[in-house]
Amino acid sequence: MLQFHNTLTGKKEEFVPKKAGSVGMYNCGPTVYDYPHIGNLRSYVFADILRRTCEFAGLQVTQVINITDFGHLSSDEDSGEDKMTKGLKREGKPLTLESMRELADKYTEIYVENLKQMNIKLPTVMPMASEHIQEDIDLIKTLKEKGFIYTTSDGLYFDTSKDPNYGALSKKTTTTSESENSQSRIGANLEKKNQRDFAVWKFNKTIGFQSPWGQGFPGWHIECSAMSMKYLGETFDIHTGGIDHIPVHHNNEIAQSESATGKPFAHYWMHNAYVIINSEKMSKSLGNFLKLQDLIDQGIDPLSYRYWLLGARYSTQMNLTIDSLKAAQTGYKKILNFFAELNDESVEAKPDEEYLNNFKAFIFDDLDTPKGLALLWDLVKDTKIDAATKKATMLAFDSVLGLGFESFSNSKQKDTREIPRNIFDLINLRETARKNKDWKRSDELRDEISNLGYQIKDTDQGAIVTKK
Repeated sequence: MLQFHNTLTGKKEEFVPKKAGSVGMYNCGPTVYDYPHIGNLRSYVFADILRRTCEFAGLQVTQVINITDFGHLSSDEDSGEDKMTKGLKREGKPLTLESMRELADKYTEIYVENLKQMNIKLPTVMPMASEHIQEDIDLIKTLKEKGFIYTTSDGLYFDTSKDPNYGALSKKTTTTSESENSQSRIGANLEKKNQRDFAVWKFNKTIGFQSPWGQGFPGWHIECSAMSMKYLGETFDIHTGGIDHIPVHHNNEIAQSESATGKPFAHYWMHNAYVIINSEKMSKSLGNFLKLQDLIDQGIDPLSYRYWLLGARYSTQMNLTIDSLKAAQTGYKKILNFFAELNDESVEAKPDEEYLNNFKAFIFDDLDTPKGLALLWDLVKDTKIDAATKKATMLAFDSVLGLGFESFSNSKQKDTREIPRNIFDLINLRETARKNKDWKRSDELRDEISNLGYQIKDTDQGAIVTKK
C-alpha cells in the first residue's frame, strides 16, 4: 500500500489514483533564466523517486514538468522584475521575445543535461509556457465569465474574496498569522481589492503577447494551471514542488483552477524541504548557490549528490557541506564497487523476497529513502545471500533509488574478479569525465589505466575493461 503525506490535508494518506493503474503527476519546473542550482535539483530528485516508486508499485505514470520561460516575477508574486528579463539584461541581449526564447532554450538544455547527470528520468511531457498562451487566455476568459476577475491599470487580477477556500494549503502548514503574512508579501497595491489577490495577466507595452485585454504576459500561476490541465485533465493525482511554493504559487493555482472548473484540482500535494548552505536557504537572489558543475569541479560525482540527498527524507531540510558530500561519495563508490565485483553468472537469479518486501515497506511509506539505503547496506553485508541473488536484489532496489547500478554493471566485463578495486575507481572517474565531456581528463585516466596493465574499449553498451 502506497502512503504519501498530503500537504492539502496535513496527513499521511493511502494513495488511491483517480484512474486505477495509472498516475497523473505535475512537478513545478524551473524558470530558465539562469543555471539551476543544486537546491533546485532536489525537487526533481524527489519527483523522480516519487515517479519510480509509483512505477515500482505497478502504476503507469504520466509525468509533466513545465518550463517557465516568461511571467515569473522576481518576488514570486506580482511585483519585481520578470526573471527572464533579468536574465536578458545580465547577458546583454535585446529585450525581445526572440531573445527571451534563445535564453530559455540555452538554460533548458543545461537543465535537461543536469537531469541526465543526476539519473533523473525525463518527464513524459515538458511543456514550455510560451507555447501555451492560448490555453492561458482561455482559462482567464472562463474565470472572467464566472466573475472572479477584475481589471486594474497594470493587469487582470483574481479576486480571492470570491473563493471561500482560498489558502487551503497554508491552513495545513502554517499558523493563521504566518499565512496572513505570507499572503501579504504580494505587496501593497492600492488598486487591489485584497492584498492577497494575484495577477492572471500583466500588461506590458514594451514586450509581450497579444490578448483580448492588451499586450502583456500571463501570470506565473495561471501558466501552471493551464499546462497541467491540458496534459493531465481538470483533476489529476499528484502535484509537487518545493515548500516555498505552498503559501503563494500553489494556493493560487488551486484557487484559480477550482474556481474555473468547479472540480478538485489535484488530490495529493507533496512538497520537498530546502537544501540549505551555511544555515541559509540556497538562492540565486542571495548569490549563495552552487551549480552541479561546481560540485563536479570539486570532484563530486552528480550521483554522489543524489546518494547524499537520499540519506534524508524529501520533507527533511538538509544542510550541505562539501565534507558531507565527500563522505557520501566515499560510501557511494564503495557500494558501486561492491556491486561491480558481484559474480554475474546466474542471469536467472531473482531478488530476495524478504529483502524486497522490506524495501517496499520502507519506500511505500512516504518515500523513506534513508531506511531504503540502510537496507541496501544490510544486503551488501549479508553473507547468507549468494552473489547472483544479491545483485538481482540490488538492481530491484535501484529501480527506485536510481543510483546507476545497471549502467555501471553494463560498462564492466562480466568476470570482474580479476580487476582490482583501484582500477574500478579510475574507471568511475573516467566515466564521470566522459559524462561531463571533459575529454582531456578522460584521456589522462585512460593512459593511467593502461599504465597499470588494463585496456578500455568504448562500446555502445559502455566501456569494456580487460587485462592486457
